[in-house]
Amino acid sequence: MTWTPHATVAVIVEDDQGRFLLVEEVSHGQVVFNQPAGHVEEGEKIIDAALRETLEETGWEVEPEHFLGIYTYKAPANGVTYYRFCFSARALSRVTRELDDGIIAAHWLTPEEIRQQSDKLRSPLVMQCIEDYRNGRRFPLDVIVEPQT
Repeated sequence: MTWTPHATVAVIVEDDQGRFLLVEEVSHGQVVFNQPAGHVEEGEKIIDAALRETLEETGWEVEPEHFLGIYTYKAPANGVTYYRFCFSARALSRVTRELDDGIIAAHWLTPEEIRQQSDKLRSPLVMQCIEDYRNGRRFPLDVIVEPQT
């Protein structure tokens, strides 16, 4: 079997009440919570993938503000290694209520409400990314260099 890492994006969105935008979804038959997140498609810029996934999974248009880092996770369920490019973004507006297949709902939750769902988080990276964001981790978006189109 060839090792095939997966490039994914995730977006931390905090509102003015200190709540975070999370997605309630079905993964491997289980209901889990995650940031708006998903795979980077072939030929897609990483930031564009983050914007697309957030819109598709939550109905929200967002404006990327910072890059938080690259997080590596090997999923015990399938042995796949994921490289998660995590961003923070500002919510602009909810433009649709139609969400991707497998998405149950988008929720605004406080950090405490998220911790109460710890057994339902899609991976430990969900809380780690939020905590890193809350602890002030921020890098400029231009640390990601991609071809201009």
